[in-house]
Order: sequence, then structure tokens, then C-alpha cells
Amino acid sequence: MTATLRALFDAVREGRLDPAAAERQALDLVAPEAVQDLGFAKVDHLRVHRQGFPEVVYGQGKTPEQVAGIAEAIAGRGHSLLVTRTDEAAYAAVKRVVPDARFHEQGRIIERRVDGPRGAGVVLVAAAGTSDIPVAEEAAISAEVMGNDVDRLYDVGVAGLHRLLAERDRFESARVVIAVAGMEGALASVLGGLVRVPVVAVPTSVGYGSSFGGVTALLAMLNSCATGVSVVNIDNGFGAAAVASAVNHLG
Repeated sequence: MTATLRALFDAVREGRLDPAAAERQALDLVAPEAVQDLGFAKVDHLRVHRQGFPEVVYGQGKTPEQVAGIAEAIAGRGHSLLVTRTDEAAYAAVKRVVPDARFHEQGRIIERRVDGPRGAGVVLVAAAGTSDIPVAEEAAISAEVMGNDVDRLYDVGVAGLHRLLAERDRFESARVVIAVAGMEGALASVLGGLVRVPVVAVPTSVGYGSSFGGVTALLAMLNSCATGVSVVNIDNGFGAAAVASAVNHLG
């Protein structure tokens, strides 16, 4: 907490934060309601100060009412809202308590954006095939809500490598690259060998039987000989966005 308060004081001194906003954030740090107990969930309102982004809601397995209750608690503090792996029923419940929330069907995300620190550069999200786009959209929208400029580059897998190479200017100008691929998962290695920035690889569960629900792509990415490639779990677009956003906000 001491380090966080010092950061607030520094931001006020340097003119990056006005005193009223700093006061609200400082009160959040010491208030007993910093962790809000909803009975079925304990909402961590301090996470935005510790990690730079509010608590994210994993929607799968939660009822629409539970998702709405957590969303209302987060948005009620003036924070950005991000709900992943969710659906229309949950969105209908959230919309009643957070009217300005938006739903992205393809990425299965409910979100509400609040202005905050911006990433230093562009996060490029590259998807190998059209079937990988739902996971790529989870990554792209999550990164946008976290305060990043995002460039989408879809259907550029290794089966038609010329499609990727034709967009060389775009991926070479990115500060972080997210590579989303199923099947044999080769896209991450190709990009890792072409750029000087971190590549976050996302294996997807797309593929025929021997892809084993994404395990083949996962192992291929873990065994990449290209340097600078890190790997998140199968279909974990949000996890890739979190890593990419952290990198993009450094410095």
C-alpha cells in the first residue's frame, strides 16, 4: 500500500493526476469496503491500484444474476468492466444495472470502457484462420478495454504465407504481437522469427482429431525455436491480452 500511495503522490506532483482523483484512489486503498462481499463473490476493488486494471469477471459457470451483481459492483466504483466467456442472457442482466455496457458476440465479452493510461504502442493480433477469430477477438477486445491500440490481422496462416508477408509493415511496427493459431500452431514461430518484439502465442482448439483439442498447437508453440515467444493456455485470448497490455504499458 505504501508504494501505491507514493505512486499517487508522484503522479499529482508531476501533473499526471489531479488531486481530487488521487483522493478518491487513496480512499479506496484504506476503506474497509475495498473488498466488497456480495455473498457469492468478493469483489477486489484494489486490483486496479495493484495491477493497473480492475478485476476481470470470468462469466462461464456464473448465472446471469451473479454476473450482473459483480458487474454492477465494479462499474459502480467507476472502473472499466470486462466480462469474458459470457453470453446474451448475462448481457441482458448486466444491461439492466450497467446501461452503457456493450456485448461482443464473437468474442463473448461484455465490456464498459473508462479512460485511463494508454499503452505506448500498438498490439497486433494475428489469427491464422477464420476459425480462430473468436479467440482472437477475445484477445483484441480485452486489449482495447485495457487501454491499448489494437491492429487486427486475420486469416494469415502458414498455408498461404504470402498473405502474412504482404502485411510486413503492420507486424513490424507493433510493440507486441499476439499470434492465435490452431491446427499445427506454426504462426507463432513464423512471427517470432520476423519481429524484434515479444510474441504472445495462443493455441486454439481448432483442428481435426490429432490436434487433440489444441494440445498439438500448444506443444508446437512451447517447442518453438523462435526467440521471444511466450505461450498462454489453449483458447486463452484474455490471458494473451493481459500479457501484451502489461508489456505495452511499460515505460
